[in-house]
Amino acid sequence: MPNTAKKVCIVSISLAKGGAERSVAMLSEMLADKGHEVHVAILNDEVDYTFSGTLFNLGKYKKGKDTFLKRFLRLRKLRNYLVKNNFDFIIDHRSKNNLKRERFYLKYVYKNFRKIYVVHSSNKESYLTLNRNETQEIYQNNFATVAVSNYIEKEILIKNGITNTVTIYNAFDPEWKLQKQSFSKELEGKTYILSYGRIEDGIKDFSFLIQSFLESKLWKKNIYLVILGDGKDKEMLIQKARKLECAQHIIFLPYTKDPFPYISNSHFVTLTSHYEGFPMILAESLSLGVPIVSLDIVSGPSEIIKNEKNGILISERNTTLFAQAMIKMFEDEKLYNHCKTNAEGSVSEFSKEQIAQKWHQLITA
Repeated sequence: MPNTAKKVCIVSISLAKGGAERSVAMLSEMLADKGHEVHVAILNDEVDYTFSGTLFNLGKYKKGKDTFLKRFLRLRKLRNYLVKNNFDFIIDHRSKNNLKRERFYLKYVYKNFRKIYVVHSSNKESYLTLNRNETQEIYQNNFATVAVSNYIEKEILIKNGITNTVTIYNAFDPEWKLQKQSFSKELEGKTYILSYGRIEDGIKDFSFLIQSFLESKLWKKNIYLVILGDGKDKEMLIQKARKLECAQHIIFLPYTKDPFPYISNSHFVTLTSHYEGFPMILAESLSLGVPIVSLDIVSGPSEIIKNEKNGILISERNTTLFAQAMIKMFEDEKLYNHCKTNAEGSVSEFSKEQIAQKWHQLITA
């Protein structure tokens, strides 16, 4: 390895299904491309995304009913793996909302290793425990704490006494558009609005999106709403949509690890979440030249979307306002074409090359 190269272990729940998990896979590729030796340790046996490096799959050891003892033995395997490989850095992407568990990682699993914790959400309950002082102590023990948005760094971490912080956004891959990917025949010839992601209504608020689409009356012009993904609330949303006048124009499609042909063929993409960190859906869509209609939630959208430059930001969670913004993206052709023209260039700072360099600088400083 070059003199500046590091040996790094990236720890994640999995390599499947979510935007955070996609960013983990991409981080492994970015660090490997910079000449670092990369290992990826996952806690669940779920791998959808392409990654680089050596995989240590703790999920393979999950058999039968899970117990405290079985979890301890798996984490002991992780500890032994870290010690055996003598890593320069552990880059941890897990949620961290259980104080006892985080103490265990600090005092045992990661003992004597330089750690970088990555915070993916503006929801404090996902990454901070109720004990502010002990949480602060755990994070301050890190080599660095990476926030995926400026909001998370300033409003979540620093305001809770965590000062070893830096913002490094998630990246998009410019080669996405070059990949040959499948596309649902159900959508061929259709004009549609797209939303995609894990279908958990308490986070993503697809109910709001469906109601906004109903109010927009765009379905009367044979425009469809496509919701792409799986999750615990999917069946509930399907049943809700079936009762509406626009039911025939709402299409639910299953999760795919390659959403990019669905994005590229959409008129625009929407985001209606209650909270996010750095919404990959925005950078991914804009990088493919597709404008956005999004609620201006606290973390992410305003750092990516410039209102009426590459999309429309709606400041209030109001279905009528959101419906009007969707209508505008169809009826105001000048605005739409302006946003579409600007879309790809507006996310250049989130490119794989740019973000890789920031990570490289962090671990070689």
